[in-house]
Amino acid sequence: MTRKENVDVVWSGTWVAERLGVGLRGDEQLPALLGLALRRNPKRAHLLVSNVLGKHVPQAPSVVYDAGHGLGERVRKLLGDEEAARAVVLGYAETATGLGHSVADGIALAPYLHSTRRPVEGVERAGGFEESHSHATSHLLLPEDPDLLAGEGPLILVDDEFSTGNTVLNTIRDLHERYPRDRYVIVALVDMRAEQDRARLESFATEIGARVDLVSLASGTVSLPEGVLEKGQALVAQYEARTGEAPKTPERPAGRMRRVELEWPEGVPDGGRHGFTPEHRDRLDAEAPAMARRIARALDLPTATVTGDGAATVTGAATGDGAAARPRPRVLVLGFEELMYAPLRLGTALERIADAEVRYSTTTRSPVLAVDDPGYAIRTRLVFPAHDDPADGPGERYAYNVAGGGFDAVVAVVDSVADTPRLHAPDGLLAQLAGHTPHVVLAVVPSYTPHTPYTPGRASMLPEPLRGPAFSSYAADEVGWLLQDLSDAELEAPTEEREEAIQSGGAHYAESLPVEYQPSAEYQQLFKAALDTSAARIARAVGTVTETVLAEVPLRRGRRGTDPHPRPVLVSLARAGTPVGVLMRRWAQHRHGIDLPHYAVSIVRGRGIDANALRWLQQHHDPADVVFVDGWTGKGAITRELAAAVAEFEGFDPEIAVLADPGGCVRTYGTREDFLIPSACLNSTVSGLISRTVLRSDLVGPDDFHGAKFYRELADADVSNHFLDSVAARFDEVAVAVDAEVKELLAADRAPTWEGWAAVERISEEYGIHDVNLVKPGVGETTRVLLRRVPWKILAKRGAGADLDHVRLLAEHRGVPVEEVDELPYTCVGLIHPQYTRGATGADGRAVTTP
Repeated sequence: MTRKENVDVVWSGTWVAERLGVGLRGDEQLPALLGLALRRNPKRAHLLVSNVLGKHVPQAPSVVYDAGHGLGERVRKLLGDEEAARAVVLGYAETATGLGHSVADGIALAPYLHSTRRPVEGVERAGGFEESHSHATSHLLLPEDPDLLAGEGPLILVDDEFSTGNTVLNTIRDLHERYPRDRYVIVALVDMRAEQDRARLESFATEIGARVDLVSLASGTVSLPEGVLEKGQALVAQYEARTGEAPKTPERPAGRMRRVELEWPEGVPDGGRHGFTPEHRDRLDAEAPAMARRIARALDLPTATVTGDGAATVTGAATGDGAAARPRPRVLVLGFEELMYAPLRLGTALERIADAEVRYSTTTRSPVLAVDDPGYAIRTRLVFPAHDDPADGPGERYAYNVAGGGFDAVVAVVDSVADTPRLHAPDGLLAQLAGHTPHVVLAVVPSYTPHTPYTPGRASMLPEPLRGPAFSSYAADEVGWLLQDLSDAELEAPTEEREEAIQSGGAHYAESLPVEYQPSAEYQQLFKAALDTSAARIARAVGTVTETVLAEVPLRRGRRGTDPHPRPVLVSLARAGTPVGVLMRRWAQHRHGIDLPHYAVSIVRGRGIDANALRWLQQHHDPADVVFVDGWTGKGAITRELAAAVAEFEGFDPEIAVLADPGGCVRTYGTREDFLIPSACLNSTVSGLISRTVLRSDLVGPDDFHGAKFYRELADADVSNHFLDSVAARFDEVAVAVDAEVKELLAADRAPTWEGWAAVERISEEYGIHDVNLVKPGVGETTRVLLRRVPWKILAKRGAGADLDHVRLLAEHRGVPVEEVDELPYTCVGLIHPQYTRGATGADGRAVTTP
């Protein structure tokens, strides 16, 4: 969908030029490419503000991307394909990270790396250099592949402007000493060097014996009168106190905030901080349209179906006489400092499929004076605290030309390292945005962590697993918890408060804990009755899944028939998987006399598995022996999450062994029936008195395990071991049935059908929810909805019996309707209240019945 830009009649450098005498001389297109502003910087008064960079000035994403991509195509033509394939592209943080990516895309054959100001522990520096005129000077080079810069092919350096050449000279000088080569190509949007700077670069190239080429969109010079630095500083001081604030907006409530799950492609880095290959780009190309559609759905934007010839058909748009007159919504995709490329690609994809006027820019560390004048490039600024725990400490960050931009929605794109409480604080970026637009959507791209093989030294830094009775009510040999103890932290919040924060995008569900449900005497009696009824059924499922694991795990390492006592390592997904892992361990011990190692690790939807826990397992066990264990499957979200997470760690099999697989999501299971597993009825009091896991940046550091609490104070209500003992007592009576069932299963086709996922998508659309994360299928997941979330309604399979007694009781207590339906692949499905706010429920927190 092609969109034309309006041409400003006033050059956005006029204000500075008139007051300081600064001017541009050179190519005719320079005024269209650049404006001028004043910066709070003791080293340089003026700032060249690019109109096609996507940093300070919101611009159509396609214009930004095409500027860099076109430069890359010119570089490829200059080098030829053979040399281009040997090249490496290097971009500069923070301003040119997206531009460098786009240039690399235009070259298409070369990997990309950008410098960074964010140190990453465990990644060795491959170089560094200084940017003399910048307010934040130190650049680090942190490639995942230490040999990325070691080749002899051309090095292509990309910056937004080439002004004095100092930064490029510093870079080449540093890298040439380590990795000498005979050709460099410098790429910039504009070449603004003075004559003496050009001569200096030529002399330097001769000195190192290398060829240096330069490719740019336009060239010229900046004329700076005498004393411009002092005059500029005086002007900044004069205007700083009374300008630069966001323009006044009409009195209205703060914009609505929510989070959209991008489903970022597994294994694709969030940017070029550690390297980005052409293969990564191809995978992102394939997934970007689907991610853009998820954003469009979150904003209720009409979308277009784009055919191979570029033609677009808009669906969901208004029709009729008034449709043409209706203004198209203005949407800003706002990136985050060095994270420029990911939001740019999301913006170009959204621009292509959405019937909206899409713009793109990013936040920045750079302090610039804002003056609300059409002849000045930076007209407004938003100021907010840094939210990514920067190495240089806390400080102000900025978003320019966003306030007053007339945006109907802003999509804030950050990486997961920056998705912190400060981002969501009352003075944080999201709150600032919400004051100037009706809709704010937060999209989080998972921060890429380079895979560094375990070394004994680093492994020794991780603590040993926590064990009972110091942590949990399970015996010490039953399970080792690869967690950190957060028992002293205040983490609980009322259910309704958590639900509103989660759905608004104000918090991730793993950042807090629900208040532990305290069952009534009636509910406790129901649990005991359910356990008496189902203990044998559970024992049979435990035996079946354990025997399947014992039969199949040795085959992973080609040990068929050579080891009479295979010893899989059971790794439960805390916490629902933990009682199942303990029972599987007990079965193996009871039937075969073998002790299986058993650990519990944290996995968080949208954040992945605990990487440090996997590293600990790599050092202490053969990953091929690890079997991940969970209680049951719903729609298969955790199955997919695990597969994506372990792909970064060599040797692990992402298959999950579960007690019950009603969703048809795995091939190793005890049963595919959806029935009541009593451990789903309660929370910590049936799971060793351990809370669900917590992942919050202020509590969990890069070298920590995820956290959890041990509720010692609930010991009197604990039935964890009673549950285990009741099931284990039935092992002998089900042994014959288990042997027959396992023989049949091992010969059968157990490939996942994903029937549950299809059902969830259908229910989500049929009930107008349009978010599969709010549809929780199966008895276990429905119980969790009633215990931890704000339920909307319960769908029960018509004729379901005692398996749903506890669900009906909880629903009655919460005031939630239970609707009986036909043709449900599950016994029941819990629906979380869509678009929940506390105003959507009654004063007692009960769900409102919709018409």
